[in-house]
Amino acid sequence: MAKEHVSHSDIAEYAKEKVNLPKDKADEYRAQVQRLREKLEGYISEYPDFTLKKMILSGSLAKGTALKSLNDIDVACYVSGAEAPKDVKALIEYLAERLRKAFPNFKPEQVKPKTYSVTVSFIGSGLDVDVVPILYSGDPNWYGDLVSQDDGSFLKTCIPRHIEFIGKRKKKQEVHFSQVIRLAKQWVYFLKSENENFRFKSFMVELIMSKLLDSGKDFSDYPEALQEFFTYLAKSDLKELIAFNDYYPLSSIGSHSSPVKIIDPVNAENNAAKQYNIQQAKAIVEAAIDAGDAIDAAMAAPTKKETVYYWQKVFGPSFQI
Repeated sequence: MAKEHVSHSDIAEYAKEKVNLPKDKADEYRAQVQRLREKLEGYISEYPDFTLKKMILSGSLAKGTALKSLNDIDVACYVSGAEAPKDVKALIEYLAERLRKAFPNFKPEQVKPKTYSVTVSFIGSGLDVDVVPILYSGDPNWYGDLVSQDDGSFLKTCIPRHIEFIGKRKKKQEVHFSQVIRLAKQWVYFLKSENENFRFKSFMVELIMSKLLDSGKDFSDYPEALQEFFTYLAKSDLKELIAFNDYYPLSSIGSHSSPVKIIDPVNAENNAAKQYNIQQAKAIVEAAIDAGDAIDAAMAAPTKKETVYYWQKVFGPSFQI
């Protein structure tokens, strides 16, 4: 690719200024969650029969793929005990009640039950922490039944292994792997701002990037890496099975009837894309084709102004150099 007007370093600088969550903010958010964890652990040490067993930072902040636009943090809370409700609504209320006991200094309005989680609000920073319950039965690897944010069903998961899965791949291409994920997520963020019906969840982006990494793709050149991502979406038409054998043999994956099949790396029975229909998959593929065409046009553009214009078709008006 010709990069006379917008190069890899220009994309990297754009990411630093407009895409990435600044390190000081990430550190601040992690510290706030750590204080929550320490308070909970202190409470558990005093009341060992207490049903909240562990809090684990999850989601993009835990994986190092958070965007600057991050406005809340995901935390998994492991809930143990036979008395823990199996009904989702009752479980959420149960979790909120236990959190209030564990953190008595919080005002009632700082601990709010939502549909599938409990939001804990920090008054000083204005940061919201979404605490999602996981029913836990003592598994040594911290597997448990998560309340899915997609539909409220219970879903077998393992937060530490999800974080480990991405961490192993980050070590293969330090800096670049997570950066290209963030750039792709910025593309999705722009598309969602333009069309509220567009769907492409971050977990799916991460797993597609992981497949490309595992197949030997080099992420060190950001325009090239993004084009690889868009080309894969276009050529595969999102019809290829995406799966990994880090924690189970591929032979254990059963049949999945959904049009898009992106299998959770810690649970062979969970298709992360099961909620996506043919029309939604087609929208992702068409958007990827448009983005790939825009990058091709940017690389061939004779002037910097035209080059920036085409990159804005990928990232929106936030792209300026």
